[in-house]
Amino acid sequence: MSGQSLLVPGKISPTRPVPASIRRPEYVGKDAPTPYTGPEVQDAETIEKMRIAGRIAAQAMAEAAKHIQPGVTTDELDRVAHEFMCDHGAYPSTLGYRGFPKSLCSSLNEVICHGIPDSTVLKDGDIVNLDVTAYIHGVHGDNNATYLCGEVDEESRLLVERTQEALNRAIKAVKPGRQINIIGRVIESYAKRFGYGVVRDFTGHGINSSFHSGLIVPHYDSPHHTTDIKPGMTFTIEPMLTLGTHEYDMWQDGWTVVTKDRKRTAQFEHTLVVTDTGAEILTLP
Repeated sequence: MSGQSLLVPGKISPTRPVPASIRRPEYVGKDAPTPYTGPEVQDAETIEKMRIAGRIAAQAMAEAAKHIQPGVTTDELDRVAHEFMCDHGAYPSTLGYRGFPKSLCSSLNEVICHGIPDSTVLKDGDIVNLDVTAYIHGVHGDNNATYLCGEVDEESRLLVERTQEALNRAIKAVKPGRQINIIGRVIESYAKRFGYGVVRDFTGHGINSSFHSGLIVPHYDSPHHTTDIKPGMTFTIEPMLTLGTHEYDMWQDGWTVVTKDRKRTAQFEHTLVVTDTGAEILTLP
């Protein structure tokens, strides 16, 4: 694996403005969101709105990813995604969520998730996860992917490739009538082939008018998560695989989660709606 130095926090730029005409999620300006009490199964109108939110989130992520190259800061990637979402009438869901200061999460190398965009400069050989969520018409669409920056070593490249395959396999396993733990069972059994760690404490989640509805989608084989999968349910699958342990440390910022052994980690995510026969991906550009 690459012998690059470990990450350290950079300087965070001022909060980017969002036009007043764009509707904010209810949690903006509050310490925490109001707990969701609605159903996990959504009606056709809500699902159609989520297709719009999901498409904008996917397009914003793809636009930011075009700028991934050595010498670019993670703050610049945040700027690109922020402006894309605002230009399309969407609010960046992470901005102001429980105080998060930016419009996407940028998680490099040993960062599992929730990295804050800052003055950190991308280097040749980095792997870069972007996590982008858009809020429009009262609903959210959430997706992420891990990208290669420059020439990446084979071990890291395979980790990224296989993490994406783990997500693909998990999506195919979604069927009405199955329990939601089938998702983690499929991911963990695949990851074990390569000796990868599967992060347990950060999961997929229900999503709709709420960013995180309370539904938990574990990525490991959990006998305790037995919710039945039903048509119309909307949730994310977002496996985080590591080259070493699944255990983690958190930076003092209260957000940035890094592998305890500081080995590299990758993640991919889509927002889905359950159909009568499987799952439809809502976060396609």
